[in-house]
Amino acid sequence: MGFEQRQDFARQVADLNKYGQALNQCESVDEVVSLTLEAVTILFELADVTVVEVRDGDLHVVGSTSAEVSAGGAPGQVARRAHETGETVTVTGEAAGNDDDESGATLAVPEGIVDEPICVIVVRSSSPVEFGDEVVRPMEILATHAATAISNIRSRERLERARQDLETRKEMIEMYDRLLRHDIGNDLQIIAGFADAVARTVEDERAGEYVAKIERAANNSADLIERVGDLMSTLEAQREPEPRDLRPLLEATVDDVTDQYESLSVEFDPDDFDDRVYAGDLLDSVFTNVLTNAAVHNDGEVTVALYAEAPAPDRLVVGMADDGSGIDPGLGGEIFEMGVKGADSEGTGFGLGFVRALTESYGGTVAVRESDAGGADFRVTLERV
Repeated sequence: MGFEQRQDFARQVADLNKYGQALNQCESVDEVVSLTLEAVTILFELADVTVVEVRDGDLHVVGSTSAEVSAGGAPGQVARRAHETGETVTVTGEAAGNDDDESGATLAVPEGIVDEPICVIVVRSSSPVEFGDEVVRPMEILATHAATAISNIRSRERLERARQDLETRKEMIEMYDRLLRHDIGNDLQIIAGFADAVARTVEDERAGEYVAKIERAANNSADLIERVGDLMSTLEAQREPEPRDLRPLLEATVDDVTDQYESLSVEFDPDDFDDRVYAGDLLDSVFTNVLTNAAVHNDGEVTVALYAEAPAPDRLVVGMADDGSGIDPGLGGEIFEMGVKGADSEGTGFGLGFVRALTESYGGTVAVRESDAGGADFRVTLERV
């Protein structure tokens, strides 16, 4: 008999929905696991239940009612098979057991959000009869509730880490700002002042050239420190991430940048960006810096294609792929480090470092890869509301 044909179908769906609501109120993954174990035990009257969490492709047991299964341990082959195939697996006989038990039948239900695997729920029975639709279907519904709850908790944890990181960054920025502007900046002013005084008294032409170089280097360093200080002050003033509409922000940013650079064309469909993301009031600077880079660091006309991807319901990727000359291969993964720039670059090297610092302060990430056109493809990942 199918799940929908059961006489108690309506009641069981109602019970599953109640547990679904309760799961979404959980504050931790441990709470989700405990409630899931309870739901399976009560609703299905099954005493052998295991919940397996999937993180970055790794599977580990996070809770079980079985004495033979330990939290933190490796799951059985049936759970791995369900994870690898992405499909519900039910087996009987010897294949149903772990290495140290002899379960008659095992059911493993994997669940994820979009393309991100979240968990696998495994139940075992001593009966050799394979689990039927009347158990499989409601188990899949429960697994969906559990996966959604775990995904939401992960999103909240990422956002909280971003907030804590932002506070730490502010403390570091304040320290560096004080060091650069006051200590080193004052020393450079003294060097430049004495160099100027020496230049007025030195008659030897060669010595005069040396003194002039010292003065110029001191002034250039002081100017750089001032610019870095301004950047740090900007980051320090960042507020905590809050929900923001992405579409109008991108539309305004694209208009501003393309008006400024005639050689730059930007292709994008605003309808693809009808989303809200967690960010601060400088999110537009993230996209402005990347688009400006495409215009400044490529010879001739360049086109940037903006695209959106949703690797998970709680995350959104804003991609910016250009058809320019690409990233300097000598930079590698250092391109987002403060002050790092290509050999032929005339910039300060702080633009992309600024992009990374801002994006991470919003709980996001930024990466770059080669575009399909052979240029650069910058991918800014943000928390989605």
